[in-house]
Amino acid sequence: MRIEHVALYVNDLEAARDFFVTYLDGKSNDGYHNKSTDFKSFFVSFEDGARLEIMTKPELVDHEKELNRTGYAHIAFSVGSKEKVNELTKRLRLAGYEVVSGPRTTGDGYYESCIVAIEGNQIEITE
Repeated sequence: MRIEHVALYVNDLEAARDFFVTYLDGKSNDGYHNKSTDFKSFFVSFEDGARLEIMTKPELVDHEKELNRTGYAHIAFSVGSKEKVNELTKRLRLAGYEVVSGPRTTGDGYYESCIVAIEGNQIEITE
């Protein structure tokens, strides 16, 4: 068994897609639009076969997203090396994204940084 995809509701669908394509080398499909409900989505695929569905629809409720909360905490992307973690973290910081931790080696041995990127949601970048 494997996870087929993870889905994330967002308000700004194109901005979310552009983030994953620009910074994490995702490849987006052409999108889907259900005209009767105004639901829209993109599937973004990554090199190893992982897929992320980003979606939007009218009247989403957008609660404040505390960093320490229950539910999904972050999506982690492995970039292959400590140097690449450092480079991407710096690139994202310069682009105006909030770096909430790292780059650092965690107590369980991961070299990572965490970025608040998509409408208050965290992205973890690891080697």
